[in-house]
Amino acid sequence: MENQGEQTENKGDWGDRGNQKKAGYEYLLAYKLTVPIYDLTVQFCNKYIGKFSRTNDQMVQAARSGMQNILEGNQQEGMKGYIKLCGVARGSLEELLQDYHAYARQHSLGIWPKDRVVREIREIGAIWEIIKKNPALPPSPNFPNLPDTPEHAVNLLITLVHQANYLIDKLVVSLKDRHMREGGLTEELYRKRKEYRDKGERNGNKGDQGNGGNRWGGQKP
Repeated sequence: MENQGEQTENKGDWGDRGNQKKAGYEYLLAYKLTVPIYDLTVQFCNKYIGKFSRTNDQMVQAARSGMQNILEGNQQEGMKGYIKLCGVARGSLEELLQDYHAYARQHSLGIWPKDRVVREIREIGAIWEIIKKNPALPPSPNFPNLPDTPEHAVNLLITLVHQANYLIDKLVVSLKDRHMREGGLTEELYRKRKEYRDKGERNGNKGDQGNGGNRWGGQKP
């Protein structure tokens, strides 16, 4: 399923830089995929993890963090903050991935190879069809529910988290590349200050020339 993930989020750019029109987090593939991960994790925990278990809360919060930090990062003024929050999202999803692996291990569930996942878990294709069909997800995207068996459910979520991590990694690479080429907020403010100062100096020089080279407006001796 990684080929689907390679249709990456350049449509969802990095925010308002210069005169470019801002593209929101809603258009990022990395963000859109975290939405069903969060929803399905809530279903999984309600069904298979004790309601008052600490693991239940940790998994739900990790899934939410993976989604929410991409959103918050996209709203940052500077690129550095965006990159940092994408790293937080990536770390949260990695934690969630390990929780799913632990559940599979503790309940003697198999972790399937990619070809079996693609062949047997139809929900993955349905999720990607909704993501690709909608440039931005509607309020109720009608993602499929969790599969009936825990083994199918675990493998579905492990696969989705792997795909989301892949997309976030690509997003971070793109952000770092742009930061290297164009700089961040500090550099942008410096350029604007320099342009403002240079413009003031040019206007001042024009005024001096108009006064015959005498800054006080008198005639040359």
